[in-house]
Amino acid sequence: MKLKTLFAAACAVLAWTQTAAPAQAAYPDRPIRLLIGYAPGGPVDTSARIFAKYLSDKLGQSVVVENRSGASGMIALDATAKAAPDGYILGFVASPPLTMSPHVQHSNLFDPRKDFTPIGLIADYTNVLLVGPQAPVKSVGELINYAKEHPTAVTFGSAGNGASNHLSAELLKQQSGAPMMHIPYRGNAPAMVDVISGKITFMFDITSTAIPFVKSGKARALAVTSKTRNPELPDVPTMIESGLKDYEVVGWYSLMGPPKLPADVNARLVKALNDVEADPAFRKAMVDGGYTLNNGDAKTLQQRINREYELWGEVVKKANITVN
Repeated sequence: MKLKTLFAAACAVLAWTQTAAPAQAAYPDRPIRLLIGYAPGGPVDTSARIFAKYLSDKLGQSVVVENRSGASGMIALDATAKAAPDGYILGFVASPPLTMSPHVQHSNLFDPRKDFTPIGLIADYTNVLLVGPQAPVKSVGELINYAKEHPTAVTFGSAGNGASNHLSAELLKQQSGAPMMHIPYRGNAPAMVDVISGKITFMFDITSTAIPFVKSGKARALAVTSKTRNPELPDVPTMIESGLKDYEVVGWYSLMGPPKLPADVNARLVKALNDVEADPAFRKAMVDGGYTLNNGDAKTLQQRINREYELWGEVVKKANITVN
């Protein structure tokens, strides 16, 4: 074979290998890290681990949950925002670090409205307004009237200053004009103990943990914070039905990536997310945990971030909430 022919053949082989290589390294070709902003064992961590299992199945690649707690969930979000835009670091994000915590923390780590690639919504969760069995009120209206008639009597607990259930109660105060005193706790559990015993008047708690207390009779549910009633508590009205026409607080989980995520990677993740949401076993696991499935797309998610970021910014400003 002539030298010229051999050279041409070698060039052809080299060109083929160069063009074939990218196809062999289609995303994802190595494990994905899924960051969450809370410690192991809580509801966000538990949900993230369920989601990671199914996302791994749909992508055909390991998805490893990595806990980076701190700053009310914002440490993990900051790491997500600053990750390389290759799809190998993603965030399983609860709504408070995007819509509430930046205002409370007075943080400029990231801008929730523009420093991420929103991939899609995963699930919604609502709160329940709970009082102890001995509380002298049986409805939200009665609670508001009692607070107005007894200006120093009504107290509410939360998981801490600036926590989502703290802001939920501040929104109730602002919309009702009723005086209520905040008592911060180090977590929801000790606050619930004092609601049940009557040491404080009420608290908001996530549906998944509130329902057992209600069904056992240890606490009474006055209202849920979603637009519609919860199927597990069909006799409990919404806050809107209770007379607060603008009161709606629905938390959510979402899948977020760093900014400038490549279109092909983003499309692959969107498909995988939709496949997870359609999986009956995943749906059952989330519903059994007290969640409502939500397959809202990136546009819907971004609109929700923008709207709720503005809402909670106003609530925090009016209540003058800060965390040192």
